[in-house]
Amino acid sequence: MLPENGKLLRIFIGESDRYNGLPLYEWIVKRARREKMAGASVFRGIEGFGAKSHLHTAKILRLSQDLPILIELIDIEEKIDNFVEIIDPVIKEGIVTVENIEVKFCRSGK
Repeated sequence: MLPENGKLLRIFIGESDRYNGLPLYEWIVKRARREKMAGASVFRGIEGFGAKSHLHTAKILRLSQDLPILIELIDIEEKIDNFVEIIDPVIKEGIVTVENIEVKFCRSGK
């Protein structure tokens, strides 16, 4: 059960980023599950650019080369801070942000 005040961790990386033979986003989600984080979701962008201003797009002529990936995780501050320490050495390019959130409810459906 999450308390009313939590943290949202956002990780912006590229679809082609890899770690230990896995897509980086997949490794992050598996590691988050292993760390018993409250939840994680991965979103694939259709277009974007990062620090190098290189445009990544899903337009037909470019056939989805290294599209933007956003991973969002929620949990309490302590667990988010610990997870940032775990992923810090693994992310070679990208942006990581943390925001305060207000949890209205968290239901498992059971």
